[in-house]
Amino acid sequence: MRVLVAIILVFIGSSALADSTGEQRPDNRAPAAIDVISGLYAFSRFQHALLESTELNGNAEVKNLAALRAEEAAKRDKTLKEIQEAIGAEPRFGKRASARLAEPDSSDGPTYVRTFYAAQIPEYEATIALLERYLRTPDNVALAAFAREQLRTLRSQVKDAERTMANK
Repeated sequence: MRVLVAIILVFIGSSALADSTGEQRPDNRAPAAIDVISGLYAFSRFQHALLESTELNGNAEVKNLAALRAEEAAKRDKTLKEIQEAIGAEPRFGKRASARLAEPDSSDGPTYVRTFYAAQIPEYEATIALLERYLRTPDNVALAAFAREQLRTLRSQVKDAERTMANK
């Protein structure tokens, strides 16, 4: 039952990401630089929220991975901030669901670990889709280069998450 609740929360969080990143633009245009910047910041917030959740409930495996991903998010945000300032963009921040994954009594079990990885996959997929759409018609050279770099990294990380989840 807890897994079902966690999956529903992840779905709600993914919907919020799509709304805040320009994924669902009403005019069906490709996302602009500001949409990508906002989407990447939203993804970073998700990764930081995931770290907070694992600090409360997670085992060593998920805590270490969440800390690594949060550190990567901080580095990504630093570079993104430089690009944002260079183009004079002001990101939009939408509502986000928190990354609460499981109750403390199941924090060391395989259910929590699967839920931890399952929560990440839709967030990665939404961010990857955003970057792919942006790269079809980018409007900023520096952001396009950054997006290509991030796309390689995010694709690799989501494949790792899928493989790990399948093995748990």
